[in-house]
Amino acid sequence: MSPAPLHSVSVAAAVLDPQGRVLAIRRRDNSHWEPPGGVLELGESIHDGLRREVEEETGLRVEPDALTGVYKNMNRGIIALVFRCHLTGGTEQTSIETDRVTWLTPDQVRDRMSEAYAIRLLDALPTDEPRPAIRSHDGEHLTP
Repeated sequence: MSPAPLHSVSVAAAVLDPQGRVLAIRRRDNSHWEPPGGVLELGESIHDGLRREVEEETGLRVEPDALTGVYKNMNRGIIALVFRCHLTGGTEQTSIETDRVTWLTPDQVRDRMSEAYAIRLLDALPTDEPRPAIRSHDGEHLTP
């Protein structure tokens, strides 16, 4: 019998403002734009981890409203859960992990993020399509 595959679980927030823009961070380590979020800690609930990661990376507090997508990085075994969230407080700021925190239009998301990260925010935009979206990717591009 082969050993069970190892996976990690990450969470990310899709926070929309009244103008239809989404909250995004630029990572300090690689300058990539992404939704705020990160890996859950052992023993941490999904929503608690989401709140913690967003506040650590952006200085903002959020509350999750709905699961909008489930994404698997097929190369690294990472499952990402993305939630549409609303702001509850805090002050926008960078962190040791982020060098930019900003609000992007959907077109800016498409221009600045790799397909694998852009789709997480684009899937969270209000639509008539069923939710959550379930997708796989290779770390950069969606895979069939």
